[in-house]
Amino acid sequence: MVQRCQILGSSRVAAAATRWEPGAAYNRRHGFMAGGPVQGPRWLRLTRSGDTLTGYESGDGQTWTEVSTVTLPGLPETVEIGLFAASSGALWEMAKAFAQATATFDQITLQGANGSWRHDDVGVSLGPDGKTLHHPGGVVESGDKLLVTGGGDIGPATVEGGLRADLMLIGGAVGLILVLVVAVTFDTAEHRRGSIGTGLPAGPHPARLLAAKAVVLGAVAFVTGLVTSGVVVPAGLALLRANQNPIQPITVATELRVIVGYAALTAAAAVLALGLAALVKRHIVAIGLAIALVVVPYLLATAGLVPWLLMITPAAGFAITQSVPTFAHVDVDQSLLGGYYPLPPWAGLTVTCAYAAIALGAAIAVRRGKVPC
Repeated sequence: MVQRCQILGSSRVAAAATRWEPGAAYNRRHGFMAGGPVQGPRWLRLTRSGDTLTGYESGDGQTWTEVSTVTLPGLPETVEIGLFAASSGALWEMAKAFAQATATFDQITLQGANGSWRHDDVGVSLGPDGKTLHHPGGVVESGDKLLVTGGGDIGPATVEGGLRADLMLIGGAVGLILVLVVAVTFDTAEHRRGSIGTGLPAGPHPARLLAAKAVVLGAVAFVTGLVTSGVVVPAGLALLRANQNPIQPITVATELRVIVGYAALTAAAAVLALGLAALVKRHIVAIGLAIALVVVPYLLATAGLVPWLLMITPAAGFAITQSVPTFAHVDVDQSLLGGYYPLPPWAGLTVTCAYAAIALGAAIAVRRGKVPC
């Protein structure tokens, strides 16, 4: 149900389900903000001040709790608001079961409204004939009550919602191969600055030298990854938008996390390769091992094979580039094809960093027993 007005005052709503999470604020960029889980009737209020919308909920209509505030720059003076009911279907492999919910709204108060209520199906899919609505919603008016029926997810679309920001880094795994090769070859044999009996000063301790190399290599790799992702992601999205390609909404914070996160992943992978090179001492073996740990699991998961490798290998760090949010109330195919990783973004990066720290720590421990000459 939608109506052209400026402010929705308060309304009391009872859901058909025994446990319901009432949402008081939704927009395409920020998604659906759910209130606290409740049972029984609930009061909802939506207010507007300029370009800012604020949603509230209450158990008695007297004491209000803010659920969320969103600012929509350039919001017209008159906009459409509405009452909705939705129910997420259950996803079973390649099929999705239909579910529908009915909510009863009463004591509806509007301030600044002009126009009448009308029924509108938002996001409903079409049937096999391409014309008939598939499981359309509905509304029944009974006295001062409105019974609203609807189905479907309330949240950002996934695969069908447009191209994702992380796709701009689709070649990032292959690009890391060069970083890994350079990191391994960076561990060259230390040049002797002197030798015992020559009167020349001894060179730095191998352990300290390796630690210094890790700091330098990590910093250079981070800057390299930052420049690469900092150019590729914004420029790629801008180019897609310029060509009228649909883009999945992404917040500034998420875009920054993808860019900086990829740089951190590049640095961690480089330090890991350096540690492996110092341990195995054969560069060709170290290169193969680094690629097998960082790049191969990602490529296999991308092909739909053994996705669990992205939980237990250094390739888990690619999760930091996930650009689509995860909502508890939206049941989606959480696969790499849809842009989802087995681990949350920062948890995945932590796994890669842990591998890098262990490899470097082990290499430093081995070299502590060596005495420079």
